[in-house]
Amino acid sequence: MIADLLVTDISLLLTMEPSVEGARDPVLCGLEEAAVAMRDGRVTWVGPAAHAPDARVVIDGRGAVALPGLVDPHTHALWDGSRSDEFRQRLAGARYTDILEAGGGILSTVRHTRAASRSRLARTCAARLAGMAARGVTTVEVKSGYGLEPATERRMLEAAGDVVDGPRIVRSFLGAHAVPAEFRHRRDAYVRQVIEEQLPLCAPLADAVDVYCDRGAFTLDESVAILSAGRALGLRVRAHAEQVTHTGIAAAAAALGATCVDHLERIDDAGIAALAEHGTVAVLLPGAQLYLRDDPPPVSALRDAGVPMAVGTDLNPGSSPVHDLWACATLACLLQGLTVEEALLAITRHASAALGLDDRGFIAPGAVADLVLVDPPPGEPPAAAALVQHLGGTRIRAVIQGGAATFRARPPLAG
Repeated sequence: MIADLLVTDISLLLTMEPSVEGARDPVLCGLEEAAVAMRDGRVTWVGPAAHAPDARVVIDGRGAVALPGLVDPHTHALWDGSRSDEFRQRLAGARYTDILEAGGGILSTVRHTRAASRSRLARTCAARLAGMAARGVTTVEVKSGYGLEPATERRMLEAAGDVVDGPRIVRSFLGAHAVPAEFRHRRDAYVRQVIEEQLPLCAPLADAVDVYCDRGAFTLDESVAILSAGRALGLRVRAHAEQVTHTGIAAAAAALGATCVDHLERIDDAGIAALAEHGTVAVLLPGAQLYLRDDPPPVSALRDAGVPMAVGTDLNPGSSPVHDLWACATLACLLQGLTVEEALLAITRHASAALGLDDRGFIAPGAVADLVLVDPPPGEPPAAAALVQHLGGTRIRAVIQGGAATFRARPPLAG
């Protein structure tokens, strides 16, 4: 059967799939002089280029490194307004939690987002994700959480659903992002609103429920109640965990079946053991660590416990205005101690697992046909390490999403 699309003569194909025959290493499962065939949005064949099937369209992979389409497992890419003044404050020494408790930070973005129309939110989100798509991101998680009241939380999720071009969007409900100003002295009432009003209204539009459990946000008991209510409505569970202070939410969320917990700068041994026991992915967010001048998560302990690690941009208007997942992979190596192999798995296979998706993040027959072709830095041979060594230097040749080329720097060969 003729394939719809063939990427052939790939100098180095990083499949991230141990079952693929001929892989030269046990971690990234690389093949040299390889080819990938696709049909009906799925990978149908992987192997030596010399044995590749015929295809209607052929893309030349000579000189390039190919890997699965990137997955960004944690973003707040849908908001309105600016927090550039907050950036100035933090440079002058203000702490993020102090800004939040004074009514800035998240609450500043809430005021602007509540005033924005659904169409405006969709347009600005689409513009941000277009940049990600050009860098090879084919699946991205996008949260609500800047509405903090039923109508705007739903409008945010609707706007995310309106974005049809660019990466596929996985939507998370984050009504428990902060306590809004009008409920500052009635936090119990706000928690009830999240559970009794926001979640029933928003769950049909969401894939997961998220909470921000930390100083200045939600307590452990409040977070567990919200996550349990979301799980009862069929949503996957995830959490912002152990970022500013240790709360115990990482272990609690893992026990609830969380696919991932994120940040983890202050996770303890019990939390790490819970992640390992329940198969929960640790999502590391080096952009936030960098902007907040924070300490790194205990990567060595996570590694020793066998916890899979993913990396996300945490793209947001304040604490991590970072748009480049490749740069975050580099920062995860430099600031957090990941190896090259861990960083590449962290933005592909492990990032997909963090979202509860088992059909992408790797290249093998049956997988979603998402693939990125990357040219090595000028004058260098194709190598895995070069993909993350050069901060901001990634040179994308082609992006394939669902078996169709969505970006090409060079035209295909005649098929």
